[in-house]
Amino acid sequence: MSQYPEPAINDRIPGSRTKYFAYGSNMDTQRLRSHAPSATVVGPAKLLDKSIVFNKRSTDGSGKANLVDSPGDVVWGVLFELDSTELDRLDRAERGYERTTLTVWSAGGNSVMAQVYTSAQFTANPVPYDWYKNLVLAGAREHELPRQYLDYLQHLPSKPDQRSGELP
Repeated sequence: MSQYPEPAINDRIPGSRTKYFAYGSNMDTQRLRSHAPSATVVGPAKLLDKSIVFNKRSTDGSGKANLVDSPGDVVWGVLFELDSTELDRLDRAERGYERTTLTVWSAGGNSVMAQVYTSAQFTANPVPYDWYKNLVLAGAREHELPRQYLDYLQHLPSKPDQRSGELP
């Protein structure tokens, strides 16, 4: 059985579009478009009763962005629209994550069903590298997420990447 849901019928129709909620490094539009070139920005959105953590185990020895249940908390991110046929490519890029459909809320207060990636592969050291945290922050700033949320992200711990060459 695949870790990804069976594609909806419109996922197979060229030209059909789907909503995708990015809350980690894919908030950076350029980075997302390297995997889903058709991605267009809908705007800031939030996911209720969740918290962002960096507990997804990565092959590079660091933690990557993930979501956990957290009643009363909010995760801000970016709602994108992309060609549904690019979901397979995005699934391959998001190794270690599972794609699911969740309800997110647009900045205008509308509920939207969107594709979201989460992981059950956890690390014992849930700290991102500095470069990864900075990429998350760059995406959050690019889309002008709320100042309070930017401050929250800024104060999360991170660590230097001791490997040769900072970026993957």
